[in-house]
Amino acid sequence: METEENKIRQVLEKIADPEIPVLSIMDLGIIRSITLSNTRNLDNPTVTIGITPTYNGCPAVDMINMEIRLALLENGYTDIRIEQVLSPAWTTDWMTAVGKEKLKTYGIAAPDKKFTIPADGVECPQCNARNTRLISEFGSTACKALYQCNECLEPFDYFKCH
Repeated sequence: METEENKIRQVLEKIADPEIPVLSIMDLGIIRSITLSNTRNLDNPTVTIGITPTYNGCPAVDMINMEIRLALLENGYTDIRIEQVLSPAWTTDWMTAVGKEKLKTYGIAAPDKKFTIPADGVECPQCNARNTRLISEFGSTACKALYQCNECLEPFDYFKCH
């Protein structure tokens, strides 16, 4: 039998990250908790979603919160609370393996477990070569760095480790 929490997880799995639409917010690992309580209305539980932004000041947070609220409303949940969970801080280690594979398929090098921006040696998502070089610590968004592959010569984003 499917639980309400699993139904909500399935709803959240369909919400794309506004900056990297190939990833769901579940792939990113930013959903920290899903809590259901029936303190107000036994027929319509209060749904509380705990969300940790990828970094403080992330411009996508307001859009993600709105998307969560709309998706839950469309699925019959009307008493919705969204709480920011800032501690512990989000880390790329919370991304799912499926999410990291989606990034690579999309053309963005997935983060590894290092907390630095490597000068070179990031695997190219186009040709899988490690003969790459850092162009800029800042890519198309603040959470990415720009690299270029020395083998296929393609530029690509690298999702920074946090």
